[in-house]
Amino acid sequence: MKKSNRPGRDENIILFPDLEKRLIEKGLDHLQQKKFHDAIGFFTEAKSLDPSNSDVYIGLVLAYFESGQLAKAKELAKEMLNEGIGDYIQIVDLYLMILVQLNEYEEIAATIEVLLQEREIPKDKLEHFSKMLHFSRRMSEGRADETMEDALNEESMIDELNLFSSRNPKDQMLLIAKLANRNIRPYAGEITDYLRAEEGHPFLKTMLLNLLTEHEYEKEVLVQKFGRSMTVNPEELGSVQNQEGLINISQLLREKLENDDPVLFENIKSLLERHSFLLYPFEFEPEDPRVWAAAYHFISLKYHGVDRREEDIAAGYGADRDAMEAALEFILMVEEISYPII
Repeated sequence: MKKSNRPGRDENIILFPDLEKRLIEKGLDHLQQKKFHDAIGFFTEAKSLDPSNSDVYIGLVLAYFESGQLAKAKELAKEMLNEGIGDYIQIVDLYLMILVQLNEYEEIAATIEVLLQEREIPKDKLEHFSKMLHFSRRMSEGRADETMEDALNEESMIDELNLFSSRNPKDQMLLIAKLANRNIRPYAGEITDYLRAEEGHPFLKTMLLNLLTEHEYEKEVLVQKFGRSMTVNPEELGSVQNQEGLINISQLLREKLENDDPVLFENIKSLLERHSFLLYPFEFEPEDPRVWAAAYHFISLKYHGVDRREEDIAAGYGADRDAMEAALEFILMVEEISYPII
């Protein structure tokens, strides 16, 4: 091991700048929405543009893993190891997690033995990998019971998330993704602390909120994002897609553009949905959907290289010009926030 076609209308996204970045963002959005087939499509298209981009590979591995296509996830993770794509130990961890789900204990043992021989295991990971090696050997020899299997599954996870100490959003995202099908109660305290903190990546906070919702976490939690705070009960939260603001803004844009300029409409909708994900569980402020529809229409025209006056776009939606200016400032600020694996 080394160290180190989505057809159809979605192709319209090419009219926006930074195509590869936006494909990855759309892949992440659909991954979070559990639309795994669509996520795979976007990541695959991004991979065709840059076959050595480790971020694209990680997104695609996670999409395959979450969709139950474990063999494909394994094949891709192994390719990353063989080609030296991405952080070596991080990808090994990902690869071992997949092998555990496939019950490929001999391969787990062989992989860890190579790491030990090559002295590639960091000191802080040595105990973790040693335990996995012990458990996997026992399992492959048929000398283990269900308790041992559970222990191996848990060892393939993490003892704690360390959301505050880990400053790499990509690492944090992978840790959170590992919790999707696990008991999250041991991590609830750290998750809620991260949500209430002023710092922290808004994308990761949405991931964590979705995680609490999926696990029917019923206690109220404080969430801080973009200088705003609110208390929510995750069990009672609606989905990102059902946010009232998103629905109303999308409807105005649809009425204005879907028939006359479907390409522009789809691209604006994509941008709006991405920002709504980052903003969740907060709504757009001001709440007037006309303001936001006008602002997203205007900024998207600029991305397309079309020069239109702000006042003309505002008038077309009946939006207040000053409020639209404030909305544009917010949109540009959110656009500066990179997604974790970008």
